Amino acid sequence: MTNFTNRVATPDDVPLIGELMRAAILENMKSFLSAAEIEAAQETMGVDLTLIQDQTYFVIETVKHDQSIMVGCGGWGKRKTLYGGDHTVGRDDSFSDPKVDAARIRAMYTHPSWTRCGIGTLLLELSEAAAREAGFSKIDLGATIPGEPFYLARGYVEVSRDTHITANGANSVVIKMEKTL
Repeated sequence: MTNFTNRVATPDDVPLIGELMRAAILENMKSFLSAAEIEAAQETMGVDLTLIQDQTYFVIETVKHDQSIMVGCGGWGKRKTLYGGDHTVGRDDSFSDPKVDAARIRAMYTHPSWTRCGIGTLLLELSEAAAREAGFSKIDLGATIPGEPFYLARGYVEVSRDTHITANGANSVVIKMEKTL
């Protein structure tokens, strides 16, 4: 059994987070999306520095060959942006009001060599608990097609499904899902 540790991400983690995200996007989506759709997904996916600044983003690590390695990252947002990295068009980085708005599950990625080991579940549990502690009673997210089964299995329900045509002409689907905390 593998032991995982978690901690809040720091600015020093950004290069490794970016590498992990790229690897996860390129490999973990292959069973669900075409190469063009994976390329399209990259238009909105990526590092969101506000999550790191807000200390709502986690990294999951384990030790392999006496060296600590990052195997997952993800978190929650207390801002209105539903999904995307720093470069995503249409962001709303204003703060959400826990009394009326939902917190957001954001930027969940597992390294391709570490899928099906409980990393996503650990990230989701950490994020939901932190959002609940911050006073939020509901949480939502923008799921990809590959992420949808995971979130359904953890009690999220679909609210809407939006398809955007990206620069390469491929479809990028975002499934808005929500859950009561």
